[in-house]
Amino acid sequence: MILKGPEAARYFSRPDPGKPGLLIFGADPMRVALKRQDVIAALIGPEGEAEMRLTRIPAADLRKDAALLSDAIKAQGFFPGPRVAFVEDATDSLTATLTNALADWRTGDATIIVTAGALTGKSALKTLFEKHPGAICIGLYDDPPTREEIEEALKKAGLTAIDREAMTDLAALARTLDPGDFRQTLEKIALYKHGDPTPLTPAEIAALAPATVEAAVDDLIAAVADRKVEAIGPLLRRLEAQGTQPVGLCIAAMRHFRTLHAAASEPGGAAAALGRMRGINFKVRDTMIRQAGMWPQRKLEDAIAHLVETDLTLRSASRAPAMAVMERALLKLALMRG
Repeated sequence: MILKGPEAARYFSRPDPGKPGLLIFGADPMRVALKRQDVIAALIGPEGEAEMRLTRIPAADLRKDAALLSDAIKAQGFFPGPRVAFVEDATDSLTATLTNALADWRTGDATIIVTAGALTGKSALKTLFEKHPGAICIGLYDDPPTREEIEEALKKAGLTAIDREAMTDLAALARTLDPGDFRQTLEKIALYKHGDPTPLTPAEIAALAPATVEAAVDDLIAAVADRKVEAIGPLLRRLEAQGTQPVGLCIAAMRHFRTLHAAASEPGGAAAALGRMRGINFKVRDTMIRQAGMWPQRKLEDAIAHLVETDLTLRSASRAPAMAVMERALLKLALMRG
């Protein structure tokens, strides 16, 4: 049986111990590992591993000795309670072994949890769990987390008092960070808010969220728009050391200035315009509202034209050093506002 979307999210938090097995697969090992941890914890509880009700079986060991899985499924431990036999990093080569294990499974046996990397539509392992009448198959893809998944993660972190704007910012943060970093960030926020009954605010999220390459790019573009000429060079050197490409910087700057132009052209004001726009990083929203009020509309049009020209130069056969071309363009933009 295949589960997707909200059904899959609910199953991870409340798995059915009466099901013989679950396959979790995906290209991102961190996503797979986090969901595997969640479902095993939900099945055997927080003390399950300490009570030896969890048996870990690497796929390499199972290939050498197929009996390891059947022994783990049938074994009775000293402590009462549900048990899990976890097969890690499985591939199609284990399909026959897992077919036999699912066929021999009976009520009261350990639940079989299997993790795998990216599997194709024709994968024998994937087909086994999809077609089995009792087993569950869940694929994890690089889709942004749903609101239900975010709320579940917040609940686990102990964060319940959150205002509406902060919830919007957390959703944006979940789309920016990988699942492991997002979970760690929530744990850090929960530790910071421990004993504080006041609702979580956007300012607290901005202060506690981890710095990323995207954040460093935002800092650079903000320095340009704020005419902080002395900050452009050091920020650019840092991004260059991180492998950021000049064309990517040019695209980011163009997106920023086009957004400022759209906001400055809005009759209802920049704040209302930016509030309706999607994809605006919550950390720079207030900064962009201020910048839209400082830049004349004509100057923003000149800035966009200059960035289009720079983009054409970067993509041409010019032998000029690309990063030097980009730095000169950013310095000119910073001085363009007047």
